[in-house]
This record gives sequence, C-alpha cells and structure tokens, in this order.
Amino acid sequence: MEGLKTKILGLKKQTADLKKILKIKQKKEHIEKLEAKISKSDFWQNNSSSTKVLKELKQLKNDVGDWDYLDNKLTELAEFINMDDDSLEKEIRREVSKIEKKYKSLELKTLFSSEFDKANAIIEINSGAGGTEACDWALMLFRMYIRWAEEKEFKTKVVNQVQGDEAGIKNITFFIEGIRVYGLLKSERGVHRLVRISPFDSSRRRHTSFASVDVIPEIEEDIDIEIKPQEVRVDTYRASGAGGQHVNVTDSAVRVTHIPSGIVVSCQNERSQHQNKHAAFKVLKAKLYELKEEEKQDELKKMKGKKQKIEWGSQVRSYILHPYLLVKDHRTGVENHNAEAVLDGGIDDFIWGYLKAKSQK
Repeated sequence: MEGLKTKILGLKKQTADLKKILKIKQKKEHIEKLEAKISKSDFWQNNSSSTKVLKELKQLKNDVGDWDYLDNKLTELAEFINMDDDSLEKEIRREVSKIEKKYKSLELKTLFSSEFDKANAIIEINSGAGGTEACDWALMLFRMYIRWAEEKEFKTKVVNQVQGDEAGIKNITFFIEGIRVYGLLKSERGVHRLVRISPFDSSRRRHTSFASVDVIPEIEEDIDIEIKPQEVRVDTYRASGAGGQHVNVTDSAVRVTHIPSGIVVSCQNERSQHQNKHAAFKVLKAKLYELKEEEKQDELKKMKGKKQKIEWGSQVRSYILHPYLLVKDHRTGVENHNAEAVLDGGIDDFIWGYLKAKSQK
C-alpha cells in the first residue's frame, strides 16, 4: 500500500501543476463571465455571435470538468488509502490505473497551442501510385478516420467524392467537427503507404499503394477573406450517385474555381445546389486563408510541411499487412503491430506521439 500512497501523492502534485499550465482558475472565471453573458435577454438576437460563445463555453467546461474530475478522484483515493484497509488495495489499484490514463489525456491538452488547433478539420484524401489498389487504399483511410471520429462522438460530413474506376475512391473531401479536431488530425497530413496481398490480383502478389492525406482548419465565418465574384468561376453539373430512385436528376453539384490561385473545389453531397455552393465556398475560404497565411508569414507552411509526391520514399506512415503486421510512423518511430485495430480507427498513439515530438522541438 505504501507504493500506492506514493503514486497517488505524485499524481496529486502533478495535477496541481497542470492546474497552472491549463489556467483552470482563469477558465473558471471566464466561464462565469460567459454564463452571465448568455443570461442576458439580448444574447440570442445575434445567432452567429451566440453560437461562437456557446462553442467557447463548451470547450472551457470540457477542460475544467476534466481537471475537476481528476482532482476530486485523487482526493477521494487519498482518503481511502489513509484508511490502511488492505481489502481495498485491488480496487484502489484499478482506480489509480484509470486515473493515470485520465491524467495522460489531460496532460496532452497542453500540447494544443497553435492558433488553429481548436478548429474543426477539413480532410482531403487522394489516391496515388497504385491504380485500383490505391483507390481502395484511399477508401480504407477514409473509413479509418470516420471510425476514429465516431468513437470520439465527432460529427462528420462528406462534401465531395470521386469513385475509382473499379473500386474505392480517387479522392474525397469531408469535414470532421468537434473539440480540437484540427489540433489532433494535423498529425495525419502526408503520404500513407500500404503493403498487402492484393485482393484485386488473381496471382495473389504483394502490392504497395499510396494515398495522400491533407488536413486544413475550418475557418470561422468572422475571419475576413475576400473572394471577388469576378475571380471565381462556378460550374454546375449532375451529381454522381449509386443509382436507384434517389439518383440526382438535376445539376445540383457545384465546382468552384478560384482563377488567380488555380484552386478548384467541388461539392456534390448536399441536397441542393445552394447547399453545395455554400459548402464549396467554405472549403475555398479555408484554402485561401491557408494560402494567405503562407504568403504573409509562412506559419501554416511550417505546420503543413513540404508537399510530397504520393509515391515511394515520401510516406509519413506505413501500414504493412504482409508478410507481417505492423503500422509505423516514420516521423516519430511509434509502432503498432495490431494493424487491424489501427485501420479500425485506433490512431491515437500515432497522434499523441506526433504532438509530443513536435512540442519537444
């Protein structure tokens, strides 16, 4: 029991240190101010402003709630351990194990310091070298991120996708909305390599496929990005679908081309042309903001890293399914031999490994 006492006291001290780093006291004071603001009769008159305040309040409460839970649990465990009841040792050890995981999760919140880390994320996946194999690999990556988001209870929305000629997808653009999504998923930017026995090869040979993942932050509506009408070409076309009674028979899909930059954004998954146009301009705005920041201060360029070809030698992570099972991040050295679990959304170890490595540079 003595060892448990030392561990609990150590966690208690570390949690107190985290209180200062995470500025819990200041956040509690800010929560009170926001709640007072919400209680005013005119708060709901400006929908855009009220939404922003509610989003900020939710994030602050999330941080404070996690810290309060941890602190209360440790106080409770300290009381139990002081009872010197050996019959409680097994239960206390189990609770300490849970607390250590909770502490680790809270500690990692200190890694989110970038201006964009709190934002939702816009993700683009493009198949690379490997033909049908690469298109199937792009679809596998999309499924991996969707399963990861579902486990975290984040919202997802596909805005555009182009199917592969035989299987999979050539490219796909989708949103993931939730607390610090961009801060988490910026670790996924780069080329991802898959090695496996091809299900499309009758000779059962081993194939290597590539797909690129790009992650950019969704830009808030109040950030001023000028998009001049004369610099944009908007084309409409018939959205592709799987057929059947719900196939789209109107030109509801939208392709927006920003002529000065050459950026092209397509959207076809919303119900109407108006909704598709709105979603496409939201993605365009995020891309133009990214471009603007790169030109102005090179900040996002450092975050994004060097653009790489979607081929051999440029990958940030490898997923090997044959002749053995291994997923390895080449930037951090983090490995996981349970490749199936990783492809089922278990990418947290790679995310945290990347964030920790970046924080130490």
